[in-house]
Amino acid sequence: MANSIHYKGNDKLLFGIILGVLAFWLFAQTTLNINVDMAKDLDIPPSMMNIAVSITALFSGIFIVVFGGLADKIGRVRIIRIGFYFSIIGSLLVGITPSGSLASPVLTLGRIFQGLSGAAIMPASLALVKAYWDGAGRQRAISLWSMGSWGGSGFAALFGGLMLNVGWRYIFFAAAAISVIGLLMIKGTPENKAEDKIHHKTDLAGIITFMITMIALQILITKGSEFGWKSLTGLILIGLTVLFSLLFYSIERNKKEAFIDFKLFNNMIYTGATISNFLLNATAGMLIVSLALLQIGGRVSAQEAGFLTLGYAISIVLFIRVGEKLLQRFGPRKPMIWGSLIVGTAIFLLMFTNTMVGTYKILAIIAYSLFGLGLAFYATPSTDAAISNLPSEKAGAGSGIYKMASSLGAAFGVAISAGVFSALNVGDHIYWLEGVITFVGRQDNVVIRQAATIALGINLLMILMAIISIMITIPKQSKTSKD
Repeated sequence: MANSIHYKGNDKLLFGIILGVLAFWLFAQTTLNINVDMAKDLDIPPSMMNIAVSITALFSGIFIVVFGGLADKIGRVRIIRIGFYFSIIGSLLVGITPSGSLASPVLTLGRIFQGLSGAAIMPASLALVKAYWDGAGRQRAISLWSMGSWGGSGFAALFGGLMLNVGWRYIFFAAAAISVIGLLMIKGTPENKAEDKIHHKTDLAGIITFMITMIALQILITKGSEFGWKSLTGLILIGLTVLFSLLFYSIERNKKEAFIDFKLFNNMIYTGATISNFLLNATAGMLIVSLALLQIGGRVSAQEAGFLTLGYAISIVLFIRVGEKLLQRFGPRKPMIWGSLIVGTAIFLLMFTNTMVGTYKILAIIAYSLFGLGLAFYATPSTDAAISNLPSEKAGAGSGIYKMASSLGAAFGVAISAGVFSALNVGDHIYWLEGVITFVGRQDNVVIRQAATIALGINLLMILMAIISIMITIPKQSKTSKD
């Protein structure tokens, strides 16, 4: 590491890293909006498209801790470079996905590579920022990095909708080009590794059992209604999920260098922050449901649907620092609850699927803006509560698991919401719901509107669970990073 001791990070390196972050958060995440057009063009069923959408966050979540550990051992720059290679491969695979029988495997493989890219670039790049920037420069670098991740995800739906004028494939060709530019911009950066000379063994048994559990559960959630919960395939997936989850727990619970250190969850504040983080990120499912509802049920174009989400991006960017100020004044508990309540209000507004399209568009504009505001209020206090209440020697492992919860929450939230929406919008009217809600306007899309109401209601239930976990685990006065 002698060649990196006196190295100071510069804007070329910083913006190269941010391009890698954007390749994941801005370009890869456009599928939340463009999935309807992609499915039609590729002629693949909605359930398969739902897997392709959610599997990127799933693989990012599974492997983010793995790549974070590898970055410490073999070098952060090297892992970032590998992340760029993954992004280029994944983006090109998605971009060239053929229609027909090969569509599903090629698209899924490309999305997996995009998820692995995010898992590699995010932890390694943050570690590099910490190593090569100091003081105010580090704060600026982290802020810009955060703008890339939070801002990128906020603008993804709008960007994807606008790019449909050119063709959805060019979104991913552009992502590959952006990754090549980022790769060139980090060229020449001296390598940086963890100062700890003790190389811990990689917990392969834990990683493999966890991965099988998550993939089996993901497929079960997404396609369970299609092949039947009591069918042989459904029962096999249930069996695999239960068996490998039990194996994973038995392997990890007493292991010294475990993939997931269960002892971290003895800290109730950390546990509450991580659980609520998982659930808040799971509400990403409300995006895929409401955007699909507007396009399928309301005959709104993906471009127009994307424009409706503009308030989400603006709120995230404008108010992310407000969450930091609220943390400093009130501690983490109140801002976390306030943020959750605001997100819950956003979801509740989107549940008014019984209105006319024009009214629903107005509700959607307000709801997406509130969604961004709520996440902005919640993000920093939750992260601070999770990390500040852990001993310093556990901070690295705790941060990795917390970020894993973010990605896995998004993956399963999208899978559950999209799965429920897809399963319900192909059957008969939900008559008990008609007795409670009167659906005005067109009646040929009532089934789709009812399906969206139920799927969005599941997201509202997630918010309720998040608030309960915060109230139980986060005390009124808890330790913060300032303390």
